[in-house]
Amino acid sequence: QVKLEESGGGSVQAGGSLRLSCAASLYPDSGYCMGWFRQAPGKEREGLAAIDNIGNIDYADSVKGRFTISQDNAKSILYLQMNSLKPEDTAVYHCAVELRGGGSCPYALIPHVDYFGKGTLVTVSS
Repeated sequence: QVKLEESGGGSVQAGGSLRLSCAASLYPDSGYCMGWFRQAPGKEREGLAAIDNIGNIDYADSVKGRFTISQDNAKSILYLQMNSLKPEDTAVYHCAVELRGGGSCPYALIPHVDYFGKGTLVTVSS
């Protein structure tokens, strides 16, 4: 079982930046699809970005060009660099992972996988 813990959330003004981190208790050494989703109050989970074990990356249109997903396998950490933040980016951000042997890793899958952390709150003020 994989345990995930997010950090790096906070309050910023519009146009600002934050970098979220996700520490994995056991970084999968086999196939996986890993990424970030967010959930704002009263809204459904929204997939943002995904990365698989061979480095394929996929982004939602809403964050493409502003957010960057990356991973440090040696440290078992997943990152989400968020630039040009907007008030509508306000939400709780979760990292998530699905252990798998292969297949595509689309951002839309991320909100529906089995393992995810408790989240970190990002608040963007105008």
